[in-house]
Amino acid sequence: MNTLEQGTPAFNFSGIDQDQNHISLGDYKGKKLIIFFYPAASTPGCTAQACNLTDNYAALSEAGYSILGVSADTPAKQNKFKEKFGFPFPLLADSDKTVINGFGVWGPKKFMGREYDGIHRVTFMISEAGVIEHVISKVKTKDHAAQILAML
Repeated sequence: MNTLEQGTPAFNFSGIDQDQNHISLGDYKGKKLIIFFYPAASTPGCTAQACNLTDNYAALSEAGYSILGVSADTPAKQNKFKEKFGFPFPLLADSDKTVINGFGVWGPKKFMGREYDGIHRVTFMISEAGVIEHVISKVKTKDHAAQILAML
């Protein structure tokens, strides 16, 4: 796994969100972006993380950040996830893992003694110029916004 690091340019991604809208890094040019990667929509940890960001959306927006969630789920699954919990930010449906691999968050994982490849829960804070300002690789799902706000 070769995760992008602080001080490097963000991967110039392009993909579709839960509503089949085209989203790219260029859409955020001149804006600060929080892009968070999560393993799968509607799982307990991913739900806790996205709900925590939603609960703190006003504070993150006031700090000047847009938010984008990314997983390998289909647009339909992302749409169901977003609708169920009322997330105020888009969810990128990266089924072919282009964005996931571009940011370097796909790799070996271990769970209950089993080793497999999957999406690592990582968050990137990207500057207006498209440069990674911070990388959070040890995400606290229930208190993720506090981790982000502490970086400001």
